[in-house]
Amino acid sequence: MSRTVLVVEDEAPIREMLKLVLDQAGFSVIEAEDYDIAKEKICEPYPDLILLDWMLPGGSGVQLAKSLKQHEFTREIPVIMLTARGEEDDKIRGLDAGADDYITKPFSPKELIARIKAVMRRVTPTSNETPIEINGLTLEPVAHRVTANEEPVDLGPTEFKLLHFFMSHPERVYSREVLLDKVWGTNVYVEDRTVDVHIRRLRKAISKHHHDAMIQTVRGAGYRFSVK
Repeated sequence: MSRTVLVVEDEAPIREMLKLVLDQAGFSVIEAEDYDIAKEKICEPYPDLILLDWMLPGGSGVQLAKSLKQHEFTREIPVIMLTARGEEDDKIRGLDAGADDYITKPFSPKELIARIKAVMRRVTPTSNETPIEINGLTLEPVAHRVTANEEPVDLGPTEFKLLHFFMSHPERVYSREVLLDKVWGTNVYVEDRTVDVHIRRLRKAISKHHHDAMIQTVRGAGYRFSVK
C-alpha cells in the first residue's frame, strides 16, 4: 500500500510539480491550496506525511504545524516545511513549530524524495522491541510509549527515536554528526543545528520530573545520556 502525502501549497504550478514528482516516486497525493482546506483534508485516514508551505492564504504553515502538534491524533504526522526563506532563524522557527524537516525553494525532485524517505524512516518503529527503564523514565518501543514516573510523556516521532537511541547507549558521548547518522539516517541534507532543536524539544518534554538533566551537553563534543 502506497504512503499518502498531503501537499499544502497555494501556487498551482508548484503544487502540480510536487504531485508529479510524488506520483512518480510511488506516493499517493492529496492536495490543498490554503490553510482552511488543509485543515479539512487532515482527517481520517490521516496522511503519512505533510509537505507544508510556509506562506498560505488564510494562515501560515507555522501556525498549522503548531496546531497539528497540539492534537493527539495529528501530533505524530511528520511535517516538512517548504519555503523560499533560507535564513537560519526562519529554519529554527519552522523546526520549533513542530516541523520534522525544512526544505528551501528551489529544490530538486531528487532532494525532495530523499528528504521525505529520510523523515519516514525516522517515524517507523525501531527494531529493538525491549522496553527500557532508567531512573523512572520508561520507553516502550512496541507501544511507542514513554512515561516519566508512570506519567505519560508526549513525544514527536523524532524525539522518540532520539530518546530511544540515548537510552539504548547511556554514558557515551555522541557528536551531532553521529546522532544525525544514527537517528536521522544517512541523509546529507539534514543540518547539524537540527539536532540541537530536537534535543531542546526532548528535554522540555521530559523535564517535569527532572529527567532532562540526564541529557547532558558535552562542550565541544556533543551529547551524552547519563544518570551521573
